[in-house]
Amino acid sequence: MLTSEERIKLIKNRVNDALSPKNIEVIDDSADHIGHAGAASGAGHFTVIVVSEAFRGKTPVQCHRLVYDAIGDAMGGEIHALRINAKAPE
Repeated sequence: MLTSEERIKLIKNRVNDALSPKNIEVIDDSADHIGHAGAASGAGHFTVIVVSEAFRGKTPVQCHRLVYDAIGDAMGGEIHALRINAKAPE
């Protein structure tokens, strides 16, 4: 299993590569989920705040799908859950 810092870097790298965001922030929320089944396996809970032109004209569901696609196989392994705030630049 990766450390929290390594997971944050993984998320940022994958989202940067796929979506070229103007801004990205990743917060480790794992401590808030101690006792939760996903936390018991060692997988992390994260909040991802991302601003990208790739989201322009898309629905929230489409934006979330783009983020999940970018993160790929890390979901369900290193990452148990994501809270996503995805929007286009204003």
